[in-house]
Amino acid sequence: MREQPHEVEILLVEDNPSDAELTIRALKKHNLANRLYHVKDGAEALEYLECTGGYSTGRNHIPKLILLDLKLPKVDGIEVLRRIRADQRLRYIPVVVLTSSREEQDVVRSYQFGASSYVVKPVEFDQFTTAVAELGLYWLLLNQPPTGPMPAPDGEKAGVENEPSLSTRP
Repeated sequence: MREQPHEVEILLVEDNPSDAELTIRALKKHNLANRLYHVKDGAEALEYLECTGGYSTGRNHIPKLILLDLKLPKVDGIEVLRRIRADQRLRYIPVVVLTSSREEQDVVRSYQFGASSYVVKPVEFDQFTTAVAELGLYWLLLNQPPTGPMPAPDGEKAGVENEPSLSTRP
């Protein structure tokens, strides 16, 4: 069983150790990383969120924000995003795609599968730390999420997956 903070506010899904370290450092600088948990691939992210594998503690793991890279080992970020949006417990968690990909296909598919935001990682250190800090400040302090469980939208049954068509543009 893996050790994690009692109540996670940010789940960072990032396989690149340098990018993960920079992200964590930027959030710590603004006191936003106190309850951050980092996983290194898509499979581990799904285990954490679905409370399976090494995370089957009987405790729900529902962060307030997910920072998700797209190019991940084992399970890619698009599949992680698809599974999050298909899960009634997880579907309303803000998911910010934080990636180095500028490919239009990645942007479109991320929004098709319900990304809350798509941010290309700046290459320059100061820009990167500023972007990450602003993301954390917005999503954790300014954004107003619902305070309780959300009912299924009209005409949709709880637990039924509504997968977007890959031919539909956002």
